[in-house]
Amino acid sequence: MDISSRTAWIVGGTSGIGLGLARRLVAAGSTVVVGGRDTTKVAALAAAHPDDADLARIETIEVDVVDPASIARARDEVLAAHPDLDLVVTMSGVMLIEDLRDPAHADAAETTVAVNLLGTIRVIDAVTPHLLARGAGDIVTVSSGIAFLPFPLMATYGATKAGVHAYSEALRAQLAGTGVNVTELVPPSVATVPEALELNPAALPLDDYLDETLALLAQEPTPNQILVQKVQMHRWAEREGSYDELVAARSAALASLPGR
Repeated sequence: MDISSRTAWIVGGTSGIGLGLARRLVAAGSTVVVGGRDTTKVAALAAAHPDDADLARIETIEVDVVDPASIARARDEVLAAHPDLDLVVTMSGVMLIEDLRDPAHADAAETTVAVNLLGTIRVIDAVTPHLLARGAGDIVTVSSGIAFLPFPLMATYGATKAGVHAYSEALRAQLAGTGVNVTELVPPSVATVPEALELNPAALPLDDYLDETLALLAQEPTPNQILVQKVQMHRWAEREGSYDELVAARSAALASLPGR
């Protein structure tokens, strides 16, 4: 995948991996609009780093992926300003802890499904007609290593990311031959800020993740799934026979729930 001279809309890109990817795309010569519910975070970061030319070039637009009208409005504004839009990355997501013994977890489950899975589908639906009319373009979805190796403390998160994976596979099959490509990013735990390494020393630093991801994206042909080295153990756990052992180890976190 060529990341230079692209016109990209990254939904859920106002922080973390999304903003990091936006900065890399801008540095490569692309035009980038990032979308999210709170775009002031990008403005504040740019104000704090006035010498960061790449950050200053990133455009922002407010969008709430649980609201179809918000998505349609943002899509229309992006296309009005950038009718050559040819790359859409959809990565809005929430990670919520759930106690499945307590039926009250359903609220967290519904929020997670609405943002992570339905939000992904709605963004894709909003841009697919435009990309099909162009006859070329790229859709990038974002699942997770947890889609393939559940983290029981965040049950619905894993379920939605497994759904994003399955949806990406189906979308790729349905768009075959149209010129619109579908690529799935499968991140491991990524430390999007340095302090995150204190909470999870095993997390992959953001810049390391982006370096490896962009190198994989540059391969010809572009892999259907972007699997950095640190996520391989999650992706192939069943094949390697380590699945049960790894899920049991991850289940130790359940001890943090009340009454456990």
